[in-house]
Amino acid sequence: MNRDRASEILDRVRFDDKGLLTTVVQQWDTKEVLMVGWMDREAFLRTMTEGRVTFWSRSRQEYWRKGDTSGHVQYVRGAALDCDGDTLLVRVEQIGAACHTGTRTCFDTDLLDPVVLELGSADRTAADRAVDPAIGTGAGAGSTE
Repeated sequence: MNRDRASEILDRVRFDDKGLLTTVVQQWDTKEVLMVGWMDREAFLRTMTEGRVTFWSRSRQEYWRKGDTSGHVQYVRGAALDCDGDTLLVRVEQIGAACHTGTRTCFDTDLLDPVVLELGSADRTAADRAVDPAIGTGAGAGSTE
């Protein structure tokens, strides 16, 4: 993408009050979520036009291009804004570790154990039924309300 086209897209981006855009980085082929970073306007432009992911470091207050010092490079394979324009998904070819701790992903060290509902469970919430009115209707339908 050229810089003019990337600049046009910036009109749709909703940066936070610090001028940053939350950016989720995903392995392009496996869909594995690797990390989250932040971009300002310039980091967005660099990422969209150079083919390598650039972030704004909130702690160091400087740009950093993933892999320049570690060798763990992220090559851009695709990108998409979410429906609100306030989060960017960047699909990458990750070379080496994505996490600063040296692991493949930032989401593999503190695995949580949430309740997981089975599809068709009588434990569906009112919100689930609002999305799909057929859920919880009819004779014998279970309800947790």
